[in-house]
Amino acid sequence: VGLPPGSGTSAQGAPIFLAKCAHCHGLNGEGGLNDRLVTGEDGSGRTIGNYWPYATTLFDYTRRAMPYDQPGSLTDEEVYSVSAWLLFKNGLIAEDAVMDATSLPQVVMPGRDRFVPDDRERFTVVR
Repeated sequence: VGLPPGSGTSAQGAPIFLAKCAHCHGLNGEGGLNDRLVTGEDGSGRTIGNYWPYATTLFDYTRRAMPYDQPGSLTDEEVYSVSAWLLFKNGLIAEDAVMDATSLPQVVMPGRDRFVPDDRERFTVVR
């Protein structure tokens, strides 16, 4: 709910990632100065492709916090495009898929079932 207008594709995201993300995350998201973003052939490490529960989390985090040296500087179209590229590189969407406010929430992330809803009403605070 509340995703902005705009859209992007993997093809549009590749040059944006190269220009604005690769210096920290590696040319193909394999990691470098900062976290690995693309799951390797061995499936090791917690990445977007095998751990994150929702594609919308990827969009929101990228929009608010990236690039590290200029957080919030990407346009919504750039964030949709980089998100599409990362989802494609992780094998979660087709290369020609268009990510927007309708399609992004429909991406089923492999890690979705590993998380439980945060229902703090059912817990008692012990002091």
